[in-house]
Amino acid sequence: MEQLRITHIGGPTALVELDGWRILTDPTFDGPGRRYRFGLGTSSVKTGRPALQPADLGPVDAVLLSHDHHADNLDNRGRQMLSSVPTVVTTRSGAKRLALPNTHGLRPWEQMTLRKPGISPLRIIATPARHGPALSLPVVGQTLGFALQRPGEDTLALWMSGDSVLYRGLRDVARRFEIDVALLHLGAVRFRVTGPVRYTMNARDAARLLKLIRPQVAIPVHYEGWSHFSEGRSLALKQLHTRPDKITEVLWLPPGRPVPIPLRSTRPAPT
Repeated sequence: MEQLRITHIGGPTALVELDGWRILTDPTFDGPGRRYRFGLGTSSVKTGRPALQPADLGPVDAVLLSHDHHADNLDNRGRQMLSSVPTVVTTRSGAKRLALPNTHGLRPWEQMTLRKPGISPLRIIATPARHGPALSLPVVGQTLGFALQRPGEDTLALWMSGDSVLYRGLRDVARRFEIDVALLHLGAVRFRVTGPVRYTMNARDAARLLKLIRPQVAIPVHYEGWSHFSEGRSLALKQLHTRPDKITEVLWLPPGRPVPIPLRSTRPAPT
């Protein structure tokens, strides 16, 4: 079994280290206390502090940015670091807004390959996400999940759901791929002005999704640290750790500390 390392920095932000690649998800590094506007009368206060800052990370090869237009996935300090990273991968509309030469915009199921001398290439696959109920795209905008796949392997080493409710697009990921490690964006985001409408998965939906995708390991992220989350870790624990299906191990990563995670390797042994 081979290993990857994941460092959860806070919110949706994690440093993924795999086969020599160092990949950052949804960079958020602002301190707590500020209110951010999300449009159409919605807003949220950041209440959590990131465990690390960009200067603490060392070199980053790529950023996987699920979407650029909400500050809980790309805040001011996160935006400042994008130009220093060789590759940023995000939505087609986000790439146009960012207008950086290092940015690549993808649609769901489109792929690109990271290449760097001295290490194996790594495939990035954009996966569907829907940041709210049906027909909400004109309001909430485009968002994506991402998968990392090694050359010659059918299994996904890692899949990041992105900000999404449970819907057909996430179920399609389960139908298409076998997954080693799943980063699940939870929190059951709600806003007072839109009442009971949810914009990300709650833990009950996450448990349903795990039954479909059956990863070796599931890692909840993006469930605390903002006032718009209606479901934190304590509620998620009840749902995710009382599942009758125990195929998937659920890991809650300590902030700021790299954690090694075993992977199933389908690569042929070297001769």
